[in-house]
Amino acid sequence: MITLTINGTPVEVPEGATVLRAAEKAGIHVPTLCDHEHLSPFGGCRLCIVEVEGFRLPVASCTLPASEGMVVTTESDNLKNSRQTILSLLFSERNHFCPFCQLSGGDCELQNAAYEQEMNHWPIQPTWNTYSTDTSHPYFVLDNNRCILCRRCVRACAEMSGNHTLNIAERGSDCMVVADSNVPLGESTCVSCGSCVQVCPTGALINRQSAYKGHQKNLSTTKTICTGCSLGCGLVVYHRDNQIMRIEGDWDAPINAGTLCKLGRFIPMTDERERITAPMVRKNGKLEATTWDEAFTAVMEQCKKGEVAAIASTRLSVESLSYFKDIFANTLASNMVTSTEEGLSTANGVALAAELGENFEGTLADMTADYFVVSGVDLINDHEVAGFFIKRVLPAGIPLVVIDGNGNKMKEIANFNFEKTSALGKLEAALSSGKDQDAALAEAAKMLSIAKKPVFVYGAKIDVDGLKALVSLAKAAKGKVVGIKGGANSLAAAQLGLDSTFALNEHKVVYAALGDEAPGKELVKKLENAPFLVIQASYSSALTEKADVVLPVAIWSEQDGHYLNLDGRLQDTHKIVDAPDGVLSNQAVLEALGEKAGAALNGSWKKALTVKLAPVAIQA
Repeated sequence: MITLTINGTPVEVPEGATVLRAAEKAGIHVPTLCDHEHLSPFGGCRLCIVEVEGFRLPVASCTLPASEGMVVTTESDNLKNSRQTILSLLFSERNHFCPFCQLSGGDCELQNAAYEQEMNHWPIQPTWNTYSTDTSHPYFVLDNNRCILCRRCVRACAEMSGNHTLNIAERGSDCMVVADSNVPLGESTCVSCGSCVQVCPTGALINRQSAYKGHQKNLSTTKTICTGCSLGCGLVVYHRDNQIMRIEGDWDAPINAGTLCKLGRFIPMTDERERITAPMVRKNGKLEATTWDEAFTAVMEQCKKGEVAAIASTRLSVESLSYFKDIFANTLASNMVTSTEEGLSTANGVALAAELGENFEGTLADMTADYFVVSGVDLINDHEVAGFFIKRVLPAGIPLVVIDGNGNKMKEIANFNFEKTSALGKLEAALSSGKDQDAALAEAAKMLSIAKKPVFVYGAKIDVDGLKALVSLAKAAKGKVVGIKGGANSLAAAQLGLDSTFALNEHKVVYAALGDEAPGKELVKKLENAPFLVIQASYSSALTEKADVVLPVAIWSEQDGHYLNLDGRLQDTHKIVDAPDGVLSNQAVLEALGEKAGAALNGSWKKALTVKLAPVAIQA
């Protein structure tokens, strides 16, 4: 630790901390624009200049390392005049006409900084040039007229998602934020994570869904988690008048630290599926709206012991999945109660944990590695945030090995690609012997031998033998294993035993609790010949069209619940908006059915998660 003095106050900070961070720790405000706590220091805007004893000129505090005994002043007449000049230049370089900008009035960091420095105009005429506006992207707009070239978006693209789509083209006053080699954003390599939009301090990057819908000070915020996959990324949801206005990544979330993919940020805002708002029962060949009592009665008249096959979405909360099992497996004695994932690799992991007698997986925190092996999962197209964790460190020379016989997009950025999982065993053999006939395998093993923190990532497309080989290789290399599960509660479903392959045999009724999951073609095909079909769902689909009873339920933002992520971390979602009138939560529907079925819903779902050994230590 080192001690410096800021505005007469001694401040102790770790060695390597910047003066700006030291000032923040002391509660001393220093104006900034290009700086962002979660991005690397840049020192471009110079607004954070401070005076340092012994320095001839003011210096940017965001890039200045604090040193022992340093004496710093953050406010003076000279600094104020310099900051006003800096802001005047920034305003004049582009067409920053505040009355026309959606961020004007409190959301623009440039405007707020000007007011803070007691500016009500700028003395320098703007250039009056017209800069390009890119509206080609489906989720956001890039308006270079409002850009201050802080490069936050460029840094976020590289450091948060590892995508490197955004860059700066040209020089001097002609500098411009561009995508790839100056192609339209909608045609670029952009993966729509939206990190650039979240960090932009002005109206240069605006979210199409939330633009011009009100200032942040007039919106309510709720922290929750994304239920799009098993990572469980933290969200901050902005809402007003029972409507979601914007979704951002939660900088304080332990899983993603602000990073999101389009599945968490944009897709929930653009879902145009038709909502179901009333219970329906098929009468005379046609679905007709009815009361909840009549719908529940129609379901229970058909659901006899041993005659029901039941399947539930892993997007349901742990509470709902537990009640689902209590009703159909324990009370109605069904021999076919499972989840829509039907196990996938999560069940393999649970089985291997039982065989090994230990939790063999690490967590996402272990993905700060110096060597990656990825098998059975495409982290470019699925579970993208986990892929971002890998992509953003590759430029530092971290090796990536992809072992997958399928069309895996990660192969395009890998150092080594192998088609068959037998490569795992060969890598282990080469690791111990130091040689292999295959030059690529030998080189991959050589690089693995010097790795200090290798991580081995597996997903749904690896079979049992492949998983055993991967775990064996990880042990030989003294590395960590990270299992990428499927849906939000994939691990919870496996721990509850909802992991068998669905089969419709002599069952007379199928009960499918889909929640807000969109049923895939395979599931639709499996259920199309059900003698009597009950669908518990939020949206209309091919299955609700075939159903005999439809029970409308809330979506992710309209209900509370708990989710067990791939790390074994138990997290909770929070209700943000109210469901349409007459629509119940998934848990409320199952509680009502359980009561009619005489099920003992004792709420012991948390204990049920740890009855059997999990592949990762469960923190419930």
